[in-house]
Amino acid sequence: MPTKPSAVIDTRVIYCGDNLDQLRKLPDACVDLIYIDPPFNSNRNYEVFWGETKEKRSFEDRHESTKAYIEYMRPRCIELQRVLKKTGSFYYHCDWHASHYVKVMLDQIFDEELFQNEIIWKRTHAHGNAGRRFGAVNDTIFFYTNGDDYTWNQLYSEFTAEYIDQRFNGTDPDGRRWQSVTLRNPGKRPNLHYPYTASNGVTYMPHPNGWSCDLKRMQNYDREGRLHFPTKAGGQLRLKMYLDESPGPKLHNIWDDIPPINSQAMESLGYPTQKPLPLLERIIKASTNENDIVLVMAKRLKKDCGLKEDEKLQQVGRGFIIRDLPKTEEELTKYPPFEFENWAVVALGGTKNVRQVGDMGIDGRIYPISAMPERRGARTGEMDFMDEWYPIQVKQTAKVGRPDIDAFEAVMIREERMLGYFVGFEFTGDALFEIDRFRRKEGREIKPLTVREILDQEIANA
Repeated sequence: MPTKPSAVIDTRVIYCGDNLDQLRKLPDACVDLIYIDPPFNSNRNYEVFWGETKEKRSFEDRHESTKAYIEYMRPRCIELQRVLKKTGSFYYHCDWHASHYVKVMLDQIFDEELFQNEIIWKRTHAHGNAGRRFGAVNDTIFFYTNGDDYTWNQLYSEFTAEYIDQRFNGTDPDGRRWQSVTLRNPGKRPNLHYPYTASNGVTYMPHPNGWSCDLKRMQNYDREGRLHFPTKAGGQLRLKMYLDESPGPKLHNIWDDIPPINSQAMESLGYPTQKPLPLLERIIKASTNENDIVLVMAKRLKKDCGLKEDEKLQQVGRGFIIRDLPKTEEELTKYPPFEFENWAVVALGGTKNVRQVGDMGIDGRIYPISAMPERRGARTGEMDFMDEWYPIQVKQTAKVGRPDIDAFEAVMIREERMLGYFVGFEFTGDALFEIDRFRRKEGREIKPLTVREILDQEIANA
């Protein structure tokens, strides 16, 4: 890791927070590659977004949901395009719910002429919830560049065993496998018309288009034993292409060779939308060179790059630091109560209450993208413009007890909510028992989240 590979941005610092706010702090044209896999609000609350149980919504519902998502992503993509170098590349990972609308948005931001590929990643081999339709087993990755002169390293895939058996059917005495390819020039080249007398004593005449190489190279091929002499009179002189020197077929835009991450995978971080390292490695290899700047998560830097989060190592270019993220639970115990509530709500991807008092037992709300704009409410003093939402309750006390849970249950019943989130430093056994009882009796689920769990997830997603 060089001390400072960029003159305009310090790559040894990971900034945490809303990416829209953090991107606005970066200078123009400072990043070589951007890959985003935008969660539908937040990774840890993925279940509240476009799940299979919500696929029977009307067209109007779905349209409004997608519109809300695009409106959320548009200003972020504008900032991403601004910080991308003219030689840079941008990859947007999404699925079928909004991919068509995402493509239109990106065409407007990047210019449709700079759209390079729609990559199809086969993320699973089976789908048990297809119903009366074809199962959706793929994700889509849109590949754009910020100019015509962009970084590109051609990648190749591996030959299949069947292809090798069919095509590489020649073998040298030393066991090297090869296939013969034509020495005919694809176009007419008058300067490459020459008779060639090979090492076997036979003179071969060129095709009317000419040879594919000049006389010197032909002699080198012959000297290296790379020419394949025909066994029949009048046969064509051909070139041996060895299997161990062949890069393989050029990589296409259908990626069916990278499996998804399962719960037992070594690299698994435990959240449902995590993408496998080989997928990211392929994109980085194709669109960057050494010392290029890529937007990377802190967890990846630690676990996969072997770098340490250390102030002293950061100063000499062998580590990194994280800014704008509380490091310990002790720090958070000292936050003013309302500031602590705001931290917890934002960390969950929720919306804070405008009022500091009279919150009716609700400290924040999570609005899934599938929520429909429906009404405005004066009760909380904020724009209650979506009817589908999930309440958040936050307690800064040492332990959340049974009475705290009882009060939150009353809120969920009053507001007719089926899912809610409760944040605390620790939960008593009685509190957890009551959460389980409430779920079994009422069919309503309270998700208890500790501050430690949130901090760990913040670092994982940094």
